[in-house]
Amino acid sequence: MSRPARWARPRSALRIRLAAAALLLPLVGCALLPATAPPPGAPAGTAARTAAPPRLEVQAPSTLRALLLRHLDLARLAQMAADDPSIGDAEWSRLIDATPAQARELLQTEGYFAAKVSVQRDAAVPGTVPERVLVVVDPGARATVAHVTVDVQSELGGAASAGDDTASALLRDLQRDWPLPVGREFINADWGDAKARTLSRLRAAGYAAASWSGTAAEVDVPTNSVRLAVIADSGPLFRSGELQIEGLAVHDAATVRNLANFGAGTPVTESLLLDFQERLQGAGLFDSATVTFEPDPAQSERTRILVRVHEAVQQVYTIAVGVSANTGPRASVEHVYRRVFGYAATARNKIELGGLRQAWDGELSTHTQPGLYRNLLGGALERLQSDTDTVLSQRLRLGRAHDQKRLERLSFVEFERSQRKTDLLSETALALSLNQHLVYRQVDSAILPTTGYTLALQGGAGVSHATDANNGVFGRLYGRLTYYRPIGRDWFGQARIELGQVFLGDGVKAPESQRFRVGGDDSVRGYAYRSLGPLVNGAAGSGNLMFTASAEVARPILERIPALWGAVFVDVGAAADSWGAMEPALGVGVGLRFRSPVGPLRLDLAWGQQVQRFRLHFSVGIAL
Repeated sequence: MSRPARWARPRSALRIRLAAAALLLPLVGCALLPATAPPPGAPAGTAARTAAPPRLEVQAPSTLRALLLRHLDLARLAQMAADDPSIGDAEWSRLIDATPAQARELLQTEGYFAAKVSVQRDAAVPGTVPERVLVVVDPGARATVAHVTVDVQSELGGAASAGDDTASALLRDLQRDWPLPVGREFINADWGDAKARTLSRLRAAGYAAASWSGTAAEVDVPTNSVRLAVIADSGPLFRSGELQIEGLAVHDAATVRNLANFGAGTPVTESLLLDFQERLQGAGLFDSATVTFEPDPAQSERTRILVRVHEAVQQVYTIAVGVSANTGPRASVEHVYRRVFGYAATARNKIELGGLRQAWDGELSTHTQPGLYRNLLGGALERLQSDTDTVLSQRLRLGRAHDQKRLERLSFVEFERSQRKTDLLSETALALSLNQHLVYRQVDSAILPTTGYTLALQGGAGVSHATDANNGVFGRLYGRLTYYRPIGRDWFGQARIELGQVFLGDGVKAPESQRFRVGGDDSVRGYAYRSLGPLVNGAAGSGNLMFTASAEVARPILERIPALWGAVFVDVGAAADSWGAMEPALGVGVGLRFRSPVGPLRLDLAWGQQVQRFRLHFSVGIAL
């Protein structure tokens, strides 16, 4: 019985040593394995540190590739792994498995509803963090819009169904101008933009509380098409009520109401309020003006319009100095009195003194009356010297102006006296005439136009008495059309045509200021100001007919100075007493344009073919 007892302790010690070896073996074996392999017995999905972070590659069209790299969770994980290599294979595997579905969802926002997405992973050792993950995308064809339904419920829908012409026209316009029509490729961003623009247009038309009752985009994957349906709740039509005016200290509330030019019950559209605000800002009485309203559906029938104004100073003096190629150096002072002796009237006086031109121009006009009319009394004195003669003129006019957003009208009766002096003669003429002037503007900018056109028309008729001439009637017509249009991406074109004619009875002469001469900055470049006209006793005089035309193209010169443009142009024109005697003079040249906030500064070098010499022209502003 003693031998078994002696062997018992050695066997117990062996068991202890084997158990210790079993515990140490994983630690020893771990040191013997490659660095990229997980240790035996470690939990599944645990990866060792790799030498370089995994690479994510996406094979797809460039725009879609950028979309996926920006929004895929796998792309964000790749960015995180560059800073934290301890991210394990479990997280990589989870996001790799989720990538095809997530990518297809992203591609659907771009209109690809049948896209195929596959993911490949490359790893040095299976079960470890991949060295590269490749996402391959075949987007297929983008879906197109197959059908569109646009409808409006509530007040607008009811009014249209009842036959209201205005409501019916608005509904037709919304349906016709839906921004995502049949045949257009479907993109989720365009779908959202179309809904926003349509709702904004509905609100701008006077339905300020409009909202969507329902919108749907139904995708038919087999036909790769989308059916769209939107239904709007227009809410009530807001109509104007009381004008609440704030900020008046000197001027009359009646002037503000006249500038509104609408009465109670008028639909409160966006254009109505913007036009009102522009008239306030352009009236010359206020430094600033805003027009707003609160879209409270409970007050829609009598919506209160809030008008906030800040009055300009009552009197202001403006002193200016300048120079132009037409009339040389000059200095001027202008005085504006916006509340003449407490009356709702504005007085403006300007005196200009220059080397070739001295002038006074003044006007007394009422503030805006009902219907946007102003009554005015004006006068002018001018002495204008050219290379061949000196013209003195005095004018007195009484008239009425009508100022609208795009159309300005001026009707007036004018008494005029003019005297022309040369080295050989002196002529005096008196005239009494009835005149109508119109200016229409359809341009993208009144100061720096690049698209659209302006049209100025003048007509008049009267009686004249002149030196060495018969007393009699005369008529005068004048027109000037200027057209602006972009040409390609970087070029901009401008064209002008100008015509004028004075109609006279036998032996009748019109005042010099009613007749025409051409030449100068805004006429035919390459020739002196008012130097082109019929010769009378060897000196250029004024003609009964006038014609000019101009074509110009310009573009920015330097990318870092986009306001600096270069231009090339050609001008042609003449003044004569008959069309048969018309001999148009040609001018061609190049120029610089600096498009400042107050108007373009123009510097032109032109060659006058008739005089065979270059002439430099410079001016600020635009002319109609």
